[in-house]
Amino acid sequence: MAHVEAAYLKIDEDTVRVGDKVKLGIKIKEGEKIRTQFYEGVIISKKNAGLNKTITVRKTFQGIGIERCFLLHSPKVESIKVIQSAKVRRSKLYYLRKLSGKATRLKERFN
Repeated sequence: MAHVEAAYLKIDEDTVRVGDKVKLGIKIKEGEKIRTQFYEGVIISKKNAGLNKTITVRKTFQGIGIERCFLLHSPKVESIKVIQSAKVRRSKLYYLRKLSGKATRLKERFN
């Protein structure tokens, strides 16, 4: 099974971690045209393994938290760019759901 999935895996999947602020380029089809729409937010969780690996990205828009789940190896995910890394001590950052404003800031990691 692993050798069948290997053809569809994208390279460098481990470049993103929980706590990273990322900018995802998502392919969107509108009529006949295909365009790229960017979604920027903090990764609050990573789940599964292999071809089914997903990340949950949370952003705040007009004071309301919005979360979206993305398949990491999906052909619709065009690009993933890490804007900022954070030093976190949890594998899931679900506690950010209860916080708002400046309380959601995470301590930056410098490489």
